[in-house]
Amino acid sequence: MVLRVAVVGSGPAGSSAAETLVKAGIETYLFERKLDNAKPCGGAIPLCMVSEFDLPPEIIDRRVRKMKMISPSNVEVDINLINQDEYIGMCRREVLDGFMRDRAAKLGAKLINGTVHQLEIPANNDGPYTLYYADHSDGSKVGVQKTLQVDVVIGADGANSRIAKAIKAGDYNYAIAFQERIRLPENMMAYYEDLAEMYVGNDVSPDFYAWVFPKYDHVAVGTGTMKINQAKIKQLQAGIRDRAAAKLVGGEIIKVEAHPIPEHPRPRRVVGRVALVGDAAGTVTKSSGEGIYFAAKSARMCAETIVETSNNGQRIPDEKDLKLYLKRWDKKYGMTYKVLDILQRVFYRTDATREAFVEMCSDLDVQRLTFDSYLYKTVVPANPLIQMKITAKTIGSLLRGNALAP
Repeated sequence: MVLRVAVVGSGPAGSSAAETLVKAGIETYLFERKLDNAKPCGGAIPLCMVSEFDLPPEIIDRRVRKMKMISPSNVEVDINLINQDEYIGMCRREVLDGFMRDRAAKLGAKLINGTVHQLEIPANNDGPYTLYYADHSDGSKVGVQKTLQVDVVIGADGANSRIAKAIKAGDYNYAIAFQERIRLPENMMAYYEDLAEMYVGNDVSPDFYAWVFPKYDHVAVGTGTMKINQAKIKQLQAGIRDRAAAKLVGGEIIKVEAHPIPEHPRPRRVVGRVALVGDAAGTVTKSSGEGIYFAAKSARMCAETIVETSNNGQRIPDEKDLKLYLKRWDKKYGMTYKVLDILQRVFYRTDATREAFVEMCSDLDVQRLTFDSYLYKTVVPANPLIQMKITAKTIGSLLRGNALAP
């Protein structure tokens, strides 16, 4: 037999899964509703993703080596990467996603330009899953109704995952991200050559942060907040536009976009022979709101588990086999998620704690630990003396925060 796997969604998660599966000789179907889709996203990727996922330099618009943190009272802290080989990559999702999708297809994944409307669960443990979808390969929006039967399904179809709903994976709380792509005059764009900005304050987000990230020929200016504050999102966007106004003079809005961001994993990420990855599973981190790397990584780990437990596609894995992916994932990254959750709870509560957070970022040891953790995706332990120093500085900054807050 040859194992048949359907991957629904061809962002970094779905394409990474499809690539891993097809390399192992597994019959792989990769679904994408809109092949020219440009997902609303800050577009930041860590250095380790470039090498780990073999990404070519041309898909990276900007190599950010400078970060400016701006407090509620507009205190600015500059963070610089000293090593010139290190950077945060800034990408347009339509470029990154297109590259990864095309690579998976060239390797042998059967790319289907289609919208999956329904997943039919088999009546017994051995039966096939049936996907009902509209094939848009004829160029029409309605498409041609078709079905496909497979042995395993990977749901990589984002925060509003239909695959998650089909397996009753449960809901999760989520945030709303809103951003405008603004094309700046050349002289203004030069300021953001290798610089990204993060703003904190109740005026830009009551529970997250706002950003100005450089892209190819424009900047992405946006903010995020929890679902309960969704009605305020345009007011918060006006806040970041106001805070960054002097640097956006002459800018032209070329696109407005918004999307949900999962705030924690779904209650069930594997049910039967269906596994969720990326945003569908809820792999976005707290505090930083980062999703691209973890989406691609979770999908690759899921696909690797399928390859391993199916003996390279010679047997059909069961639920117990697929849950091995979750055990490995939680073991590898569980601590990272816990640390970032604590940081968000402590420092994003009030303007006083946000002032403390920005002040802490001026410390070189904090900067090094933060960047090492981000660039290489590990929670880096400090030596005891540095840890004591950071702890003391944290307490001091929190105490001073009330005086610094506007």
